[in-house]
Amino acid sequence: MKKLLSTFLFGEDTPLIPDEHGDFTRPVNFRKRYYRILEAAGIERKGLHNLRHTFATNLVNGVKQQDGTIRSLSPRQVADLLGHSTSEITELYYVKKDTARLAGITVGFEL
Repeated sequence: MKKLLSTFLFGEDTPLIPDEHGDFTRPVNFRKRYYRILEAAGIERKGLHNLRHTFATNLVNGVKQQDGTIRSLSPRQVADLLGHSTSEITELYYVKKDTARLAGITVGFEL
């Protein structure tokens, strides 16, 4: 890894980002390409860090399976994936709860 970093002269702590040709590029070039893709798709320009938030939200809120169940991870599992020390950080700053799944959950209960 150090050899690759020194070969491409991006700096010891700079992440290696592959480009569309399989070579390596500077992170700033990747960011520019990302913004061009968003623009071409007509999507509002958001930073790369927003992908991290979307990833966390989708993992916690889950994906509906063909049998109707929802497959998801716990906030603690997502916190571990993101490298957070507590799940509270993940829940407060990364996850937007999908309250649509709560609609009708109390139907049939006498409250």
